Amino acid sequence: MVRVTRWDPLRDMITLRQAVDRMLDETFARGTETRGTGAWLLPMDAYITDEAIVIRADVPGIKPEEIEITLEGDTLAIRGEIRREENSQRKYVLLERPTGKFERTLNINTPIDHESVEASFKDGVLTLTLPKAETVKPRQITVKSG
Repeated sequence: MVRVTRWDPLRDMITLRQAVDRMLDETFARGTETRGTGAWLLPMDAYITDEAIVIRADVPGIKPEEIEITLEGDTLAIRGEIRREENSQRKYVLLERPTGKFERTLNINTPIDHESVEASFKDGVLTLTLPKAETVKPRQITVKSG
């Protein structure tokens, strides 16, 4: 049975308003504590090659051993905390660098070779290389004649 719903422009406007509010919240909340988990969202870049998925994230002011990375099934989670240098003598006039807990959880929709995952850290940039499982790597198939 097909259900027909009457168009309500007011309902659609409220949805648009909520989407804009959410976008603005996410844009201006970066670097500060946010609602929910109390952690800010870790910004990152990701790209795909024939062999792997590569993820790069900026985590300045943190040591590699302070980053927690877990890959469970198809869920990748990156967590840590950037601490502000405590000094009661300072009177800040500007505080823009993010501090506090951060986390990012991604669903990887490509089968990954869990045993070959690598993480490296250089100059405040975390690089994760998630090799694709053999079953999803592109294969060249030759055509035989006759």
